[in-house]
Amino acid sequence: MHQTVAARRCFIVLWAVITLVKCALAAHLPLFVDEAFYWQESRHPAWAYSDLPGLTAALVRLGEAVAGHGLAGVRWPFLLIAAWLPWHVVAIARREAGDGAPAFAWQAGSLALLLPLLGTLGVLALPDVPMALATVLCLDAGARLLRGVRWPAVALLAAGLAIGGLTHYRFIAVIGVGFVALLSLPEGRRALRDARVWLALAIGALAWWPLLHWNLANADAGLRFQLVDRHPWAFHLDGLLFIVAQALFVTPLLLWALLRAGWAGRSAGAPGARYLARSGLLVLAGFFALGFFADSERVSFHWPLPAWLALLPLAPAVLARWPAFARRIAWALAALGLAAGLGYYAIAATPAVRTRLADSKAYPSNFAGWDVLADAVAARRAKMPAGTTLLADGFKIGAELGFLFDDPRIPVLDHPLNVHHGRAPQLLLWDLHRDGRALRDTAPVLLVTGATDVEYRRQLAHWHALCERVGPLPPPTVVNVDGGRKRYLLFALTGARETGPCVAPAMAWIDAPEKDAVVSRRLAMHGWAFKDGVGLASVEVLLDGRSFGRAGYGLPRPEAAGFWAKWREGGSTDPHQPNVGFSADIDLSGVPAGSHRLGLRLHGRDGSVEDWPERVIVVR
Repeated sequence: MHQTVAARRCFIVLWAVITLVKCALAAHLPLFVDEAFYWQESRHPAWAYSDLPGLTAALVRLGEAVAGHGLAGVRWPFLLIAAWLPWHVVAIARREAGDGAPAFAWQAGSLALLLPLLGTLGVLALPDVPMALATVLCLDAGARLLRGVRWPAVALLAAGLAIGGLTHYRFIAVIGVGFVALLSLPEGRRALRDARVWLALAIGALAWWPLLHWNLANADAGLRFQLVDRHPWAFHLDGLLFIVAQALFVTPLLLWALLRAGWAGRSAGAPGARYLARSGLLVLAGFFALGFFADSERVSFHWPLPAWLALLPLAPAVLARWPAFARRIAWALAALGLAAGLGYYAIAATPAVRTRLADSKAYPSNFAGWDVLADAVAARRAKMPAGTTLLADGFKIGAELGFLFDDPRIPVLDHPLNVHHGRAPQLLLWDLHRDGRALRDTAPVLLVTGATDVEYRRQLAHWHALCERVGPLPPPTVVNVDGGRKRYLLFALTGARETGPCVAPAMAWIDAPEKDAVVSRRLAMHGWAFKDGVGLASVEVLLDGRSFGRAGYGLPRPEAAGFWAKWREGGSTDPHQPNVGFSADIDLSGVPAGSHRLGLRLHGRDGSVEDWPERVIVVR
């Protein structure tokens, strides 16, 4: 009895603290790019979209209808669902965990709170949240049906299937595995012979109609993206990273405990425990096998969450058999994993801290700099004629600026990212896809482009492709976020179509010093820079944003021209090619020792002034 009271108290304290922390983060963390697009979908109500069924957008719509436009409005429904999930895990574990159930149930709830994949859920308005709810409802219903078919279990199953069908294509895996798990048990086969269960299945099947109807009306664009276009369907060894990712995002000892719980539970005496164990292991095995053939470019570490939801109620019984020190380490690692996950969100929400990660792989690029960009766009737009059209070059910028300006109808140009993320068909349906040629001929336009949304070696070709649509590009307003880790260019197009060679943004590369190089008080610097169409007038050296004079410019660099010839037919069209090299000998005698940011200011012959992304060096 004392153990149960202690376990319950621990769960309630953890739940209260973690929920408050998540609420605080959700109120300050900038929207993730997918969240911004779901917000945009919420302003175009529909039963289904090109990327997802309609429930996620509907929840965002509900959130803002109750709490108003803003971060809290978008996210509170997801926080509420995520806050409920651990309590439902407790309820399932209380019924299915066997000996020691009261204490084990509260411990299972605490594990659900600390499991990093589940504990961080709800901070972002993502479909994983309602899909987790649908999974828990179906698991609970399936376990109940094994004890006898009753209307409450049938209602739970119908609700779970309906929510899942309205949430994500990926929920089909939960349905398939749950059906197989029921068929593998005598009690499950008996339940499946009851007409009431098939009534619940029919209700769940109806929830897929909006998605099916959307695909029938749009040449199967959503299905093709989810099942064909985004996956190579060829064997690759990246599937081995599945194990590493799960050990990281579940934490190693908790991962082992969950796997042991599933293996032991598959042949347990209680049918509910067997059902949970088999469901969890089948989902896990399926996604592990899929990892060797499916998309390896996008994030997929969260896919096995339904497996962990199934195995969590069984894990405390396994942990109870471990030595006390091993249990303490398992709990501590889970807590540290959750702290790391929530801490990452805290970093993304804190510009001063985020900037320090600008040169690392941990940089939260999809959260960073949207407010800075919005301020720059507002300032530039204020200097343009009334009625100027705001045009984004891709869905990310269009959705994020749309949220910040509360304008869900910012048009976008065709961009590889629109196709890569399955959003291009939806933008066409909303009539937000624009042809740059036609738009420039009709009205003043402020074109907002994301340079760092394109791989560096493909940027020159990207700028030339943009020129083909809108003509020679005027001098841009450059917005460098976190030292240029994210970089945006704003082009004020007057509406009078110009002709002539493509004038593209300047391009540069610093050969020396390298990133994080330790340099002396005399800095030897060299590299190359060019600007297609007009050329550069000069290259200015910056340190921490302060000018340190102009570099010598015009040195022969034929290898630079050769490099770009490989990545764009015709190569660079700077009139000075191949004499685009620069060098400088900079006196740093007055600079304090330590880390500094080295950059370039590129002066074009068309009057443009473009600051290039900075590089960290260490002055000794």
